[in-house]
Amino acid sequence: MKALAVEDKQIMRLCETEIPELKDKEVLVKVAYCGICGSDLPRFFDGAVHNFPQILGHEFSGTIVKAGKEVSEGRLGKRVIGAPLMVCGKCPSCRAGKPQLCENYGFIGSHQPGAFAEYVAVPEENIIEVPDQVSFKEAALVEPFTVGLHAVERLPFRAGEAALILGAGAIGLAVVAALRARGAGKIYVVDMNEQRLEFAAKIGADVTLNPEKVKLEEYFRQNEKAGVVFETAGHPITQVQAITLAGKGGKVIYVGTSHRDITFRPQEFEQIFRKELLITGNMMSYSAPFPGYEWKTALEYMERGSVNLKEMITGIYPLEAEAEPFWELRKKDSGHIKILYEIGGEEK
Repeated sequence: MKALAVEDKQIMRLCETEIPELKDKEVLVKVAYCGICGSDLPRFFDGAVHNFPQILGHEFSGTIVKAGKEVSEGRLGKRVIGAPLMVCGKCPSCRAGKPQLCENYGFIGSHQPGAFAEYVAVPEENIIEVPDQVSFKEAALVEPFTVGLHAVERLPFRAGEAALILGAGAIGLAVVAALRARGAGKIYVVDMNEQRLEFAAKIGADVTLNPEKVKLEEYFRQNEKAGVVFETAGHPITQVQAITLAGKGGKVIYVGTSHRDITFRPQEFEQIFRKELLITGNMMSYSAPFPGYEWKTALEYMERGSVNLKEMITGIYPLEAEAEPFWELRKKDSGHIKILYEIGGEEK
């Protein structure tokens, strides 16, 4: 089969490799589309993979074409997506119904070959069937959307409650879509990229704010403060702002991945107790029973038209493009939100 493999830092090549051999409880998925996740960028640019060469890709859709010995052949031909987390099912976290905190986890596209390839092997328990009304392109966006949905569910959220999202990347936009589907009140989105703010407005944001043009502290002194704040940018500035911009008695959910030290001044940090904030983190998008309600709910939202994520797809490339879309995503002020590799494409 054809596959796109990272061979070293910033070296990614299209190659010919063997179709994966199946374990007894696995299925073989013929990949239709696979998205590039923000977590794939350091795997390519910084060589942050478990071994070279490695086939990346974990946001995929496709069709089951082969079943392992312990999988019913009735699964053949099903249109599916695959949850990429591989859980042990035995550690204390798994037994407590928290598979997202598995202590012995693996991950498709990181620990084992991913879906930047014509075929990918997936445990049957990780498979979720896709309704006929949902296209393969849209289904490839389920994984990032579930991260946003899981974040919304991390703390009690009241219908009509105002929300602030710091960062309008793919996950920030997924949070916007999930909030709108869940009946949020006014939704504020902050980002310095005007194109991303335009996308946020298209999928449900009521107010978009560019901190290069608007002083956020002053704005929220004069307007309603959000009851819940989602930090999705993973930047030291927004990680502090999540605390300072939250309303009294508010909730803060940290979603973005940190890459630098975070420094709080005393008057910033003390707002946690002065405003009696509830603060939590968000780890991926899974719950019990594995892989979790988030996955089927996302597909149901798409099927009913409660969310429309197609606007997030800003580029589609063939595998032959190799690393070109990675460099596009890294450009300063890139307008891209979600780029997909088209591998098998839509069913004809």
